[in-house]
Amino acid sequence: MANFRARIWRIVSLLRNFLLLIGAVGIAAEPLPAGWQQRSFVGHTQYRLEQQQGREVILAHSQGTASMLYKEQSIDLRSTPVVRWRWKVAAVYGRFNEREKSGDDYPARFYVVCKTGPLPWQTLALNYVWSSNGLVGERWPNAYTSKAMMIVLRAGAAQVGQWQWEQRNLRADFKQAFGVDVNHLDGYAIMVDGDNTGSTGTAWFGDISFSAN
Repeated sequence: MANFRARIWRIVSLLRNFLLLIGAVGIAAEPLPAGWQQRSFVGHTQYRLEQQQGREVILAHSQGTASMLYKEQSIDLRSTPVVRWRWKVAAVYGRFNEREKSGDDYPARFYVVCKTGPLPWQTLALNYVWSSNGLVGERWPNAYTSKAMMIVLRAGAAQVGQWQWEQRNLRADFKQAFGVDVNHLDGYAIMVDGDNTGSTGTAWFGDISFSAN
């Protein structure tokens, strides 16, 4: 029951623009980029800055934990609908069903969230994931809420240990996922979690940017 409640609060927090979480603990054991904040849901995923190939990136390491590094930022998708970032994972997880609550863990996630009204549940989220068992291009509603769509951009172990660049048109993805036109974001986040499956994961994220095309 305690774990179930923790997971529910995790989704509530995401869908409230990462700002509210009952019982959550903010941590910052290592220096983080300006404007980023951390929230712990189950234990503490470790986030810290690293230099790789002369560029600053964020390392995330989870040992059966789940905490999010988020950035509250208003972004006009009418002028800058395209997001780019790069990421790398050290390994993928075991044979878990990621569409069920018991398997809702990923070696790397990148979230974007939009408020659609003043109430907590009036939000939509896209959750781009590096899947352990899915197929690239697959998508499904999050195991805890239909307001968050999971979208598989990378899958399996073939590209483990290699930097991968991503580029997505967020307006197009929101339209496809929810059938609505979204003109702004209220925040975005990165995450490595392993609390449901007891998994250990390490990932790196860098060069997040928004542009016209």
